[in-house]
Amino acid sequence: MAEADKRRHAPRHRVEYALARTLEGAVASLPEGMADAFGRRLGAAVHRLGIRRSTVEANLRLAFPDATDAWRDDVTRRAYEHLGREAAAMLRLATLNPQAVIDRTVTRGWDEMEGALAEGKGCILVTGHYGNWEIAAAAVASRGVPISAIVRRQGNLLVDQRLDDTRRRLGVETITQRDAPRAVPRALRKNGVVGIVADQDARKAGIFVPFFGVPASTHRGPALFALRFDAPVFACVARRLPGPGVRYEVSGTRVPVPRTGDLEADIATLTAELAARLEASVREAPEQYFWFHRRWKSKPRGEPDAETSGIPMAGGAGEDDAEQDDL
Repeated sequence: MAEADKRRHAPRHRVEYALARTLEGAVASLPEGMADAFGRRLGAAVHRLGIRRSTVEANLRLAFPDATDAWRDDVTRRAYEHLGREAAAMLRLATLNPQAVIDRTVTRGWDEMEGALAEGKGCILVTGHYGNWEIAAAAVASRGVPISAIVRRQGNLLVDQRLDDTRRRLGVETITQRDAPRAVPRALRKNGVVGIVADQDARKAGIFVPFFGVPASTHRGPALFALRFDAPVFACVARRLPGPGVRYEVSGTRVPVPRTGDLEADIATLTAELAARLEASVREAPEQYFWFHRRWKSKPRGEPDAETSGIPMAGGAGEDDAEQDDL
């Protein structure tokens, strides 16, 4: 690790890292079923403590205004349990090898993606904070397809490096948001796959498209890369399957790329379509979406931002939060 990085490790970050590694070791030592049950109970405990619950409830009221309070309360509770289960799955991810990832995933649309790669222009997989987005990338890499995932640096560089090491061990290369404008074209020219989690608030640099009928500032990057480099685009999710065990369906559907000659209009059309595909997936299992983030924080011009509109704010931004405008 570079000397400059070592100097940036505050004592608090070292303590956080030590606790994270201790928890990782404890969870990894459990049988998978017990680890999954532990994660669910941990999520339920966090729900009872009320951490970020006002944010989750506000998001669900925006997304499902016609639902009953009882339904939203149930989805809220199950969202916390899902988050705990996926946290446990992530802690165990470092112990898995590619075959173990294959054993835990089934694919849908794989032949279509292989057909797209045969065109020689690479492929862009666009997903969101739904199910388990890390498993989605690992499922591709474990099947022998090179993939690079665009990631946001964590504020704790020790934890960030651990996550990066886990991804690379499973065959997933990483591209920071800062490097994406240069690294993504290189990956596509090599006929590689690029994975982008594209449903975070993009602030003033984003384009507003409907998400659950509410305008959401959304990154232009996936559509811009597809249009500039003529790369096929897939809407992709990794949804946890019901029933015993820890298994996921990793699905990808090719999305038509509009080409009217008006670049900005085409970016808007494709971005809106990708948001609609993600919304459709979320509606299938709303408890698997990450309602904990501030998806509708930014407002269209003339409307108050979330800080002044009464929508609760949630913390936890990574180091590169200010660089989301790159995409």
